[in-house]
Amino acid sequence: MAKLGFLGLGIMGYPMARNLIRGGHEVAVWTHSEKKAKQLVADEKSGVACATPKDVAAHADVIFLCVGDTAMSTAVILGPNGLIETAKPGTVIVDASTVAPAQSTAMRDALQPKGIHYLDAPCTGSKPGAEGGNLTFMVGGDPQVFEQIKPLFEPMGKQLFYCGTHGMGTNAKLTQNLVLSNILQAFNEGIILATKAGVDPKLMIEILDKSAAKCGLINFKAPYVFARNFETNFAVKWMHKDIGLMLDSAKDLNVPLPLTALTQQLFRAAIAQGHGDEDICSTIKVLESSVGIEVKA
Repeated sequence: MAKLGFLGLGIMGYPMARNLIRGGHEVAVWTHSEKKAKQLVADEKSGVACATPKDVAAHADVIFLCVGDTAMSTAVILGPNGLIETAKPGTVIVDASTVAPAQSTAMRDALQPKGIHYLDAPCTGSKPGAEGGNLTFMVGGDPQVFEQIKPLFEPMGKQLFYCGTHGMGTNAKLTQNLVLSNILQAFNEGIILATKAGVDPKLMIEILDKSAAKCGLINFKAPYVFARNFETNFAVKWMHKDIGLMLDSAKDLNVPLPLTALTQQLFRAAIAQGHGDEDICSTIKVLESSVGIEVKA
């Protein structure tokens, strides 16, 4: 049994922390909503609900976090009452958030003098993957540190990819989300075009599934769109944030991303229309409102 910590109990973080507890580990948890942390501990009859991130660090040897953005991650690690205040030498901090790649190097540089290790390990799989313990992690940092704690990922995910030095895990995650967000917009445009022309949407998905355009993302998201079910697995506002990180990285590396820049505008339009907290498949509503139809079974 390992002494672990977990920060951030949102859509992804809550089931991730719960799976660590159910994996037999002693887990200290913290989130901005103290009630949610206490509820998790009460429901699982295990763990410790902490008042601050530094309280988590006092309990744990390895600390995972899954928070919303770069600023949140920096605050809980380096800010007042942050992990850095009480983490012991040899502690490993694993950031499963999707943040700016440059943050990984900055975290390493800030934590290294205190003997604290840092890995960037963003994950993919959305809410179903987090709940089922089937997430995929992309890891950057010291390979020896990764190998040392690798078994601790097992309750949360089965696919682990070591991508290289600090920041490489985040670069890999942003690339994955780049492809995903652009495919989603291609689906939105295609299915609206077909529906407007009079092709049955479900038939169109069957045709795509039997063609070179077959795509797991489309097969997964289409039923939600047809049922008009936009309950959040991955929120529009967080993908919009990730697209911004992609474009920032592309600017630093002098890589043109014209399609991704347009996709960012469509996600921004979805947020402007009030869909920021809905699932990413709700972005279809932007184009639907333009042409006056709804894509549904």
